[in-house]
Amino acid sequence: MSIDKKPHRTESREVILGELEEFEREREQLKEVLGRIGGRSFSKKDNWINVGFLVLILGLFVVELTTDYLPRLMSLELGVLMVSIKIVFMIHSQQKVNHFQFWILNSIEFRMNDMSKRVRKMEHRMIEDTKVFYGDSIKNR
Repeated sequence: MSIDKKPHRTESREVILGELEEFEREREQLKEVLGRIGGRSFSKKDNWINVGFLVLILGLFVVELTTDYLPRLMSLELGVLMVSIKIVFMIHSQQKVNHFQFWILNSIEFRMNDMSKRVRKMEHRMIEDTKVFYGDSIKNR
């Protein structure tokens, strides 16, 4: 008994080409998501916001030490407000990172499950092909 391999090769070539196209689509989608979440434009924006908060807080500190322009309690409250706003901004940024990490882990889990199914199919197919080639004398594992 012989096994005709040409249909399998054509079929596997089409499957591989389809998977490559899917991989390219996912790669482009990942680049887009990375750009929105933590790309260079976001990093520059984040740096400017950090510098702005630092300048405001240091400015309030210097103004308080050198002049009595603002009442002491009011400048302290403004400093605490700026630090609170910065903490909220950091929590928001961390939430984006956590969401992205969850998305990546979920994608990896989906891929692992898909690969596990494919391996099981390949094992069953290999056992069946071996049975056809050698006959039914081979025991199932």
